[in-house]
Order: sequence, then C-alpha cells, then structure tokens
Amino acid sequence: MELRELAERILFSPELSVKLDCPSKITDSHPGVSIEAPNAPHRNVQLQFTENKGKSAFPALHHLEKDSTRARILHYFTNHELLATELMALVLLKFPEAPKAFRRGVLKTLKDEQEHTRIYIKRLSDIGVEFGQYHVNGYFWKMIAPMRTPMDYVSRLSLTFEQANLDFSKFFAGQFGKIGDMDSKKLLERIYRDEIGHVGYGLKWFRKWKNPELSDWEAYQAQLEFPLSPRRAKAEPFNQEGRKRVGLDSEFIHKLYVYSKSKGRTPGIYTFNPFAEQYMATGPGFTPNKRQIGFKKDLEILPAFLCRADDVVLLNEEPRLEYLVSIKKAGFDLPQFETLKQGRLEKTSELLKRKVGSFKPWAWSSDVWSLFTPLIGKLTTSPPVKAKVWEENILPLFGKDWSASQLQQFLDHHGWQDWHCSPDTVGKVATSTDQVLQRIEVLRHAHFHRHVVKSVFGSAGGNMLRLWEPEISDRQLAWINNVIEREGKVIIEPWLDRLCDFSLQLEVEPGGIRIVDWTHLKVDARGQYKGTLWLPTFSRGLSARLARFAHEGSPDRMTRMFQDLIKFIKPAVEKSGFVGPLGIDAAIYSDPNGQIRLKPIIEINPRFTMGRLAVELSRHNAPGCPGYLRLLSTPDLKRSTFHSFNEWAQNLNDKYPVRLDSHRRIETGSLVLNDPASAEGCLAIWTVSQNISDFETLV
Repeated sequence: MELRELAERILFSPELSVKLDCPSKITDSHPGVSIEAPNAPHRNVQLQFTENKGKSAFPALHHLEKDSTRARILHYFTNHELLATELMALVLLKFPEAPKAFRRGVLKTLKDEQEHTRIYIKRLSDIGVEFGQYHVNGYFWKMIAPMRTPMDYVSRLSLTFEQANLDFSKFFAGQFGKIGDMDSKKLLERIYRDEIGHVGYGLKWFRKWKNPELSDWEAYQAQLEFPLSPRRAKAEPFNQEGRKRVGLDSEFIHKLYVYSKSKGRTPGIYTFNPFAEQYMATGPGFTPNKRQIGFKKDLEILPAFLCRADDVVLLNEEPRLEYLVSIKKAGFDLPQFETLKQGRLEKTSELLKRKVGSFKPWAWSSDVWSLFTPLIGKLTTSPPVKAKVWEENILPLFGKDWSASQLQQFLDHHGWQDWHCSPDTVGKVATSTDQVLQRIEVLRHAHFHRHVVKSVFGSAGGNMLRLWEPEISDRQLAWINNVIEREGKVIIEPWLDRLCDFSLQLEVEPGGIRIVDWTHLKVDARGQYKGTLWLPTFSRGLSARLARFAHEGSPDRMTRMFQDLIKFIKPAVEKSGFVGPLGIDAAIYSDPNGQIRLKPIIEINPRFTMGRLAVELSRHNAPGCPGYLRLLSTPDLKRSTFHSFNEWAQNLNDKYPVRLDSHRRIETGSLVLNDPASAEGCLAIWTVSQNISDFETLV
C-alpha cells in the first residue's frame, strides 16, 4: 500500500478499525499533492469532538482506585493517541515534498500511536468501558492542524504535546502502581519509553531545520504561535531525567522548567513601584536617590509571589535562570516575566497583542500611569480611573491625615471603650510649627513626653521626625518647616509604648471589602520596619497578658471590632473608586498609666504591603507552620560576618535549606526571595519554622 493511501484511510475513514489498521508493507513512491487540513478528522458519531471550546475537563485524581475515575483518565489518553495518529496522517498528506527520511520516521511513529490506541482501548474494555463512552475533545487538532511547515509539526506535536507526555505518562504510571493497578502501570510505562523516542525524533529534525544562530530554546519559542506556548510542553511533576534521555540540553530543560504563561485566562499585569508616597509628596518631579534605585532594582521580583502562574510581572532586568530554578524548586509556580526597555514596554511586546485582565501595580501613583497606557485598549475589565479623578478621589486615601480622621470618626461613632486608644493618641494635623509646638504641650499635659511628627505621605517608618528630647532643636524645626512647605501640613501624635504591632490585610472589591488575613509587624525601637510575622492564629506567639487582652470578654472581640471598623470606612473607600489591596496597621500599647489599649488605626495603606506579601507567601507553608518575612539591608550586612549578600544567602541555604512536605509546601527553612547574586542593598528572606523563636537566629 502507498503511504498516501494509508494516510487518507486514517484521516478520512469514520471507522476506528480502519484508522488503526496498517499493512506490513508500505511504499512511498507516489506522495501526491498537498491537501488542506479538514476542520476535523472523519470519525464515527461516538468519537466526534464535542463543543467545549476544543477541550474537555481532565478527570480529577480523587478516588483513583475507582474504576470510573481510572476509566475517564485512560479514555482521555486514548483520544490523544488517536489524535496523534490522525495528525501524523495529516502531516503526510499536507507535506508530500518533505524529505523521505522524515516521512519514514512519521510512519514509524504513526504505527506506535496506532498500537498505543489499541492497547488503551483493550485496557478500557477490561475495566468495562467502551472507547467513545465519554466525550472527546479536539484541542490537539485545533492547535496542530493549521501547521504550515514540517517544522511546525515537530515543534507543536513532538516538542510540545508529546514532550508533556513525558511528565504525564511517568506520573500516572507511578500513581496506578501505588493503587495496585499494575496493568495500567505497565501500559503507561510502555507509552513513556516510546514517547522518549518520539520526542527525540522530533528534536532531531527540529535541530536540522532551525536557524543555526539560535539556541534550541530560542528557536522553539520563536516557532510557537500564540496561544500555543512552551507551557503546554510540561506538567507537574516535571520529569527532568526523561528530557535528558531525549537529548534536550540543560538550558532548554531549565528554561522550560521555570517557564510560565497563561493557558487562556487573561492575565493580571503586576509591577513593583515602591515609591508611590514619595511621588505623592513631591510630585512628578520626584527622582529616587541611589539607595532607592538600588532598593527597587533588588526587589522588583517580589510581585512574582503575589500573583498566579498565568499572570505577568514587568521587570527591568531578566531574572537569572539559576535563581528562577531555585524558586521553582521551593514549590512556587512562577508567572510570566516581561522585560521592559528603559522602563517601558517594547513595541514588539507580545502583551500588546493579547487581552489583559487587570493592572496590579504595587501602588497606584503617577510613575505607573504611562507604563500601563499602551495596554489600556487590551483590558477586558473597566480601565482604571483617569489620572485627574484618581488624584482628586483616591490619592487622599494614602495620606496619614485621612487615616487619622477615619480613626477619630470611628471612635466618635462607636463611643469610647476603655480598651480603645484615648483621644490624645489620634494624630492631629498641623499646618505650622506653632501648631506643632502647641500640640506638643497638650500631649505633655496628658503625660505623653515623646512625640512623632509625620509626613502625610511617609511609609514604612520613614519620613517621620521623632521628638524624644525635652527641647526641639533648630534642625528639627527646619525639618518640620520643610515638610509643611512641601505638603502643606504634618501629622503629630504621641510616641506610644507599643507592645504589639499588627496589620489587617484586606482586598477592596466591587462588591465590598474582604478580610484576607492578619500579620504581625516587627519594628525597631525607632518604629522602622524590620519584618513581618505570619502566624496561623492571631494570638499565637503573644504573651499571656496580651492574649488575654485580645480575647477579654469574648474570644472574637478583636475580630468583631475590626469588622465594625471595615463597615465604617467602606462608604468612604467605595466613594473614592479605589479597588485593590488595602492594609490597616494597628497596635496594642501601654498608656502612661500602664493600662493596655488598642489603637485600631496607626495608618491605612491602599496598596500592596510587605504584610500582604507575607500572607501570600504563607499559602506555600505546610499546615500550622508560621513564617517570617525580613528585609536585610546594607547596614545588616556590615554588622554580619559575611562579605556579600550572595555569601549570606549561600550560608542560609547550607544551614537552613528549604524542606517541602509531600504536597510541596514548605515545612522548614529560609528562602531568599530576590536574586542574591545581584542584590546590592537589600535581601528579602522568607523563613518557615514551627518554633517562632528560631526566626531571629535563622537570619
């Protein structure tokens, strides 16, 4: 039989028995002319594709020991083998002028796929299921049939879908073996062995046809067309050994391992812009200093831990491959990274051709408007408010004067409770140095002898003046005057003897405000941020005295009070039009009489915070394991015994390596979040341990 005739029978016969039959002697003397791909291969009624956007849901792995679950999984794989057979028939008919050696290789692989389909059908029959009993999908056909060249074929089928089967077949062979289904296990083991040869065959021709100036990875990425991407070429768990046996090089394997891209969901676009408050205080003319530039450069990867695998993070520098591999091995699914050029999207960026779900900057401020402007037309949701409206309605929410007014109004509305902060502790606005001095006298009469003056748009304990001396110096007066001249006002409040700093993490959504979680803040003696502690329960780690205070009178006293607070601020937040992450910093403190009180609002931050980052990181912890997020700075490095952040990170990795449980969640260890090889001024570390006292010693 001529090879063309065989291919036509497989592609156009509706009978399964004909599709799976192959004579022993095949010649290729008359390959004929090229054909156009039909909308679908001809099949009987039972095996025709269902309308489900080209795909059908993969069966859940729960209760794998049940025949019905295993049957659905095997049925799914059977359809894929039949699809591969039909696609190989198509490539023989579509590219009759392809090299004879290539066509012979396709025929050999086609015979394997026919045999795979037959043995799958036999296994289904043993379980009592007929092939065609469940719906089948045509996703492979939809993605591969439009191929224009044989290179498309080997890139899409061999190096993408068959490569992914290196993961699927090995994984399911193991799973079937665990439940004692040895027949299915042996079937999948055979599929796995054959798949190594099929991918290797595709790789051989791929390398023969690709641009020799490109690496395998570069050529592979360039060959695939959206919506197909390398993400379709892998599954979890990732089978590195199988890919080595195929002959893929280490660069290809590692880059595929860390590669991420949406499979269909419109992505959120994330970026790290930590100086929103500085832009608000100074205006568009704000220019970060050298230390600030280094801080942003070191930590611009942090949004990768906030988003999902099919989201996009905009970066100014492409992450180092070895660093990404370390994050992936720690159990994190990486997002897609898009490298900017001079702080802007390149005109050739693929994002400009895709739909976008939302914009997710660290904070909305003037420095990110222009970054997102080219993508506004790609949004599937409502675009963000215009800059002028934002400045009028949302910008005030960033001000500490707004936070102070919300606290004052809340306490007035609910009445003063003996466990709430006193009226004297609420920040007051001053528009001149005389008003500052007058306020200090009032606070001294209330027995508060230490004070703090804050910039309206300060953050993380910065842009504040601590007045702890009996007399105010000329330098301090000059600082106050400068801030008032720049911002028109300052906030003055007493310096509290804080016993516990914490933060409530919220998400403002169109339908309301949702509580995400609690975090504990670690600050130094000067009130500057040191780290964030996440605990499975709020009171874990508190002293007995503070735990009694938190739950006095009712186990959920604090929760109910903050629920009331959220309801109170909700109208103002909704009126502004703000949506997104929002954090409320609060503190338990000891008043001048030694009584424990709660200040429910220290400040409100309508943006991502390190507290929110800690919450998202905690989702990767094993159940019941606390986590501690700490930012190590250059002064910390100088006080240490290490010469560089890279050396410090290596020491952590050696002494406290990340250990994962069976579900790939962190049980213990320290994970460096940003690349220590390039860190110059800051190192972010996430430490997990059952023992809270370990956190300080581990770093």
